[in-house]
Amino acid sequence: MAYVPRLKKEYKERIMKALTEEFGYSNVMEVPKLQKIVVSRGVGAAVADKKLIDHAVDELTMITGQKAVSTMSKKDVAAFKLRKGMPIGAKVTLRGERMYEFLDRLVTTALPRVRDFQGIKATGFDGRGNYNLGVTEQIIFPEINIDRINRINGMDITFVTSAQTDKEAKSLLSELGLPFKKN
Repeated sequence: MAYVPRLKKEYKERIMKALTEEFGYSNVMEVPKLQKIVVSRGVGAAVADKKLIDHAVDELTMITGQKAVSTMSKKDVAAFKLRKGMPIGAKVTLRGERMYEFLDRLVTTALPRVRDFQGIKATGFDGRGNYNLGVTEQIIFPEINIDRINRINGMDITFVTSAQTDKEAKSLLSELGLPFKKN
């Protein structure tokens, strides 16, 4: 039998029923689901040193288990000595099994390693059911060897859901295990 990630199995067996009960969906297709997770990092200092982009791509690849790509600048900015087409960041888009595996590792191992962790803020929703989370240090992930990093950088994690409202998305993400702060 093929391997199914723990969170995906839990979503199909328990979370779908809980969300249907909570919001009164009449059809299974109405139940919101996690579509993709985008992990991105801007590397502004890469204008001066091109190796920083390679380090960012390697670290995101180690963290997510999928090859990261470098992102290019869209226009010239003279104040920052930035030209159109220069590499300025890195990103990974996770879907399917890798997405659930990354979410599981984020919730169970990475977030508890944050110093004085009280939960994540519930203010990162965009009004359309997507959630943005900022991580200040990449060393919270166990895949990163702290001796091999050259500088501590943060990253942005975007959870794209099929939910229509922020309330539905928050309910879905909290059922998947994201620890929101109690207000």
